[in-house]
Amino acid sequence: MNENAGLLDRAIAALLSTPWLVRAPIAVYRAGAGWIFGQRLVMIEHLGRTSHKPRFVVVEVAERSRDRLVVASGFGTKAQWYRNLRANGVAYLSTGRARRVPAHVRLLSREESAAGLQRYAAAHPVGWKRLKGAMDYAAGGDAYIPLVEFTPPGQDSTRSTSKAATTSS
Repeated sequence: MNENAGLLDRAIAALLSTPWLVRAPIAVYRAGAGWIFGQRLVMIEHLGRTSHKPRFVVVEVAERSRDRLVVASGFGTKAQWYRNLRANGVAYLSTGRARRVPAHVRLLSREESAAGLQRYAAAHPVGWKRLKGAMDYAAGGDAYIPLVEFTPPGQDSTRSTSKAATTSS
């Protein structure tokens, strides 16, 4: 069974490393049909660190409430979209029927990320097992999976924020 799990984890890691496949949902969102993915996925529009051009990524929502959405960076802090958010804190979200909604970005601490991932694992045990296995395989060991929180701009100024999210242009 471990051999099969290892094979499945490798296959998922390979699929998630296939650019055309993971970028396919972006066209659907940009065409205004992101609603077909329901509330489980979100498209994040962010700005390139050096180009300052719009960039897009579609990721799974780990947690959602009325004014809060949390996603995981499965490929850790090296993911381009994560690095772009860390650099400039600019994000617009498209999920369900909502399109290009501005959002405040907060990169969660290791402790907050671990707690959020525990909640995700409890709510989605099979999904967590596959995600964690694939990311551990891709990382060559125990992968660090940071979480990113999005809230409406100016909503909760009492929370600690990342340097990137509080830097003004």
